[in-house]
Amino acid sequence: PSLPISGFDGFGNATVYYLPGTSGWRPGCGGRPTLLWNPTIDVGEGFGVGDDGFGFNIAGTADIPVVIEACSNLAEGIWIPLRTNTLSSGTLQFNDPEWTNHPSRIYRISGP
Repeated sequence: PSLPISGFDGFGNATVYYLPGTSGWRPGCGGRPTLLWNPTIDVGEGFGVGDDGFGFNIAGTADIPVVIEACSNLAEGIWIPLRTNTLSSGTLQFNDPEWTNHPSRIYRISGP
């Protein structure tokens, strides 16, 4: 992607996030830094029910923001944000102590 150096003037400390599989991204775009937005849920160690509720680990590029959302009925499609965080070191552990209050719960990661 190509933007003039002033492409993001007035946006303060904004960062431009790009998705995996896209090409042409450089360390900066329009005068702003860029970061690969690639969070994934690790279904290995830490995935499942533990002392703190149902949980899992999220991994991705350090310093990307993520929102963990839950839905109890996919047919209704109502997603509720549960937690907003930054992958400070490229990882984040998520636990949902309220998971037993729902007959089913599906989780997803989105951007803020």
